[in-house]
Amino acid sequence: MDEQGTEWLVFTVHRLVSWGASAAMIFGGIVPYIPQYRDIRRTQNADGFSVYVCLMLLVANILRILFWFGRHFESPLLWQSIIMIVTMLLMLKLCTEVRVANDLSTKRRLFTDFDLNFFWHWSRFMDYVQCVLAFTAVTGYITYLSLDSVLYVEALGFLAVFTEAMLGVPQLYRNHQNNSTEGMR
Repeated sequence: MDEQGTEWLVFTVHRLVSWGASAAMIFGGIVPYIPQYRDIRRTQNADGFSVYVCLMLLVANILRILFWFGRHFESPLLWQSIIMIVTMLLMLKLCTEVRVANDLSTKRRLFTDFDLNFFWHWSRFMDYVQCVLAFTAVTGYITYLSLDSVLYVEALGFLAVFTEAMLGVPQLYRNHQNNSTEGMR
């Protein structure tokens, strides 16, 4: 094989490995939620899954996307955040449908009730979407006004990473309340 053919082969293999690594980075974060989603759908029971995990991941990924506007990072990480937000909204939709179908109470909780006792335990998926949009709008506006502040941008990045690092806490608390890990994948 001549030198030009070897260079082409190395370049092609490098590009394929790079694309594979990017795809793994983008979609790797959602893989653990696929069996959880399937299990909740199959059993019609979301009791073993803490929807606060969805809250933590939504906040962390929204903050990461806003951080990107102040300090650009690799696009696969940006795409990972977008895919994770969509995934968590799908998980919330399923959990809400299952919980409402199994709930015997006729009292429905809404985001617009502004009752902190029922925060993130609403009866309609649209209430979660409203909350996410409100959070995104407020933090997006503050970020827009503060993009020139290196301290703000770095704090935003830290909060995104810190929130994601604390991801296990809601599930750990849920398992402690249930005295079980049943229903969790």
